Amino acid sequence: MEYKNVLTTCIYCGCGCGLYLQVLDNKIVGTLPAKGHVIGEGKLCIKGWNAHDFVHHPERLTTPLIRDQKGGKLREATWDEALDLVASRLNQVAAEYGPDATGFFASAKCTNEENYVLQKLARGVIGTNNVDHCARL
Repeated sequence: MEYKNVLTTCIYCGCGCGLYLQVLDNKIVGTLPAKGHVIGEGKLCIKGWNAHDFVHHPERLTTPLIRDQKGGKLREATWDEALDLVASRLNQVAAEYGPDATGFFASAKCTNEENYVLQKLARGVIGTNNVDHCARL
């Protein structure tokens, strides 16, 4: 059996707390706070303590799903196919109904930089100011 701690950043909010994922035989089995980390200072919230739970969950989606136009069933797709579909549908809605017919919702689970890129996509590419964030609530 091989055991190791892998230093990483918590994924549950944009704070950036440091944590160690406990890895046993290439499977994540637990989480520990990074005591010397400048953000969390050795502490984690309840979400951070459980940051590993979803990784090996049997219901976790690992590939994109696209709804079949004819039968309405979901089918697996490649990332290129899924992203092309999303881009074409966003462009189609914006062209048909105007850019303000679309909206973007950012997340506290993303970094500030990722949320910045999302609002740049909304404003610069699609042309809408309909951008919101869960932290506003």
